Amino acid sequence: MRRKIILDVDTGIDDSLALLYLLASAEAELLGIAATAGNVPAAQVAANTLALLDLAQAPPIEVALGASEPLAIPLRTTEDTHGPQGLGYAELPVTARELSARSAARMWVDLVRAHPGAVTGLCTGPLTNLALALRIEPELPVLLDRLVIMGGAFNHPGNTTPTNEWNIHVDPEAAKEVFDAFSAAPADRRPIVCALDITETIEMRPAHLVALAEAAGSTPLEHVAATDTPDWRSCASNPIIAYLTDAVRFYFDFHQHYDLGYLAHMHDPFAAAVTLDPGLARTRPATVDVELAGTITRATTVADWAGMWGREPNADIVIGTDPAVFFDRLVTRVGALARRLYPEQP
Repeated sequence: MRRKIILDVDTGIDDSLALLYLLASAEAELLGIAATAGNVPAAQVAANTLALLDLAQAPPIEVALGASEPLAIPLRTTEDTHGPQGLGYAELPVTARELSARSAARMWVDLVRAHPGAVTGLCTGPLTNLALALRIEPELPVLLDRLVIMGGAFNHPGNTTPTNEWNIHVDPEAAKEVFDAFSAAPADRRPIVCALDITETIEMRPAHLVALAEAAGSTPLEHVAATDTPDWRSCASNPIIAYLTDAVRFYFDFHQHYDLGYLAHMHDPFAAAVTLDPGLARTRPATVDVELAGTITRATTVADWAGMWGREPNADIVIGTDPAVFFDRLVTRVGALARRLYPEQP
């Protein structure tokens, strides 16, 4: 049976790989995509998402525009990480696909109500849209089959401040509303949280791009390196591989600039893979809350692993995985999609 999914994204680079992973997976049925402000403004997120659906020759999938601002603070975006349009060095044609007439929050509510107990939510950006949806329908935690969140940092340094992760940092009030609301979820429907503790072990390297090109039958096989200049562009014969090379190379350059190595942390596609197969992840239940008042710790996710607060767990936090298994699936699935959509001409 195909898993019905609502994807809530702030489409930058790794979000785009998450989308391609889902489109390449036979067991995924994308009911709708919510565009949330985060890596870039919401309108650019929507444009990126629609253009990627074109690139992947996807059937009509509803894309709904989300709130332009977080719940309580000004929007902060991160073009330094994801490029001026959010897709690194890649540029995609403007699409003729149109946005939904309903808001992202309304789409969340309507789709879950239409399929009670059968929809999995996957959030790879700030949680603004989901928080607004919960204000419309507080029963979402029991109406959803499951929720997967890429966000937070627990026993791990933050990537935005010393203690907090980007998605939570952009809209901490929304994150707190979501975690508080999901305290009502049954134990078998607690959100699965893919935090930096694990997603920063999902290290994509240039060899993975070569493997994707091989799987797609794309030529030439391009070996990107830290010595490549910013104006270099892929000439891969397969458009999906050319897109991935140009997008991910920007991400490599960003990580290299911060002395993390010539690699890219694939936070969001890992969360997509866990959405389709929770068995990829080892989890541990905890009660999660979000700090809103701390002078230097605002937006920090705090996990009570030992029950000190006397509150039931409201999340299953991923504590382990095998990155090699994930990358094998990513290369196999996305490579096969690229080969099928853009076969090499004899």
